[in-house]
Amino acid sequence: MDSREFVEELERANQEIMARMGREGAPEDSRAGVPVLLRIALKNELEAFELAAHWIPTTPELDVKLGLARQVGDEAKHYRLLEARYRELGGGDFDPRQGGYSPLFQYLSGLKTSVERLAAGQFTREALAQRRNEMFIEYLLALGDTQTAKIYQETIQADEGYHHELGKTMLLKYATTPEHQRAAREACRRTLEIAEKLRAGAIAKTGAYQIPGC
Repeated sequence: MDSREFVEELERANQEIMARMGREGAPEDSRAGVPVLLRIALKNELEAFELAAHWIPTTPELDVKLGLARQVGDEAKHYRLLEARYRELGGGDFDPRQGGYSPLFQYLSGLKTSVERLAAGQFTREALAQRRNEMFIEYLLALGDTQTAKIYQETIQADEGYHHELGKTMLLKYATTPEHQRAAREACRRTLEIAEKLRAGAIAKTGAYQIPGC
C-alpha cells in the first residue's frame, strides 16, 4: 500500500484503542490527588524530552532531526510548567528518575529506524497523550483546578498536536516500502500494548482513571 493508505490504517488502529479509554471514575472532592497525578505527568515529560534527544544523533533525515529538536524543547517546557504548578500545590521533593525509566521508554529508546520511531513515538504515543490529557483536563475542571487545566489547554495540548502531526507528515514522506511499513506497524502495536499496561498500573496505584499523558 502507499504511505497515505498506511498512515490511515495506523490512525484507525489508534482511534480504536483510544475509544476504549473509558470515562470511569468520579473526581475527588478536593485537589489532594492532583500532585500525585502531576508526578506521573512529570515523569512522562522527562522521558519524552530525553527520548527525543536520544534519537537526534542517530536520525539521518534532517527534517526529522529538526522536528525532534523542537520536541525536546517543548517537552522540557512542559516539565518546567508542571513542576512549578506541582510546587504551588504543595508537592514535596520529587525526582522523576527515581525508580528508573519506564518499560515504554526502554522499548522506544531501542528502536533503530526513523519510520519505527515516528510511528511509535510522535504518531502513536503523542496521540495517546492528547486523549489522556483531554480526560485529565476534564478531571481538573471538575475539581475546580482551573490553573492546572489552563497549562494543559493553552500550552501542552497544542504542542502535543504538533508532535503528532510531525509524525504523520514524516510517515507520509518516509513510510513508503513494505519493509518500513511492517516495522512501523509492529512498533505501533508494541507501543500501544506497553502504554495500556502502564496506564492500568497507574490506575491501580492512584485510583484515578484520568492519568495524564506527555
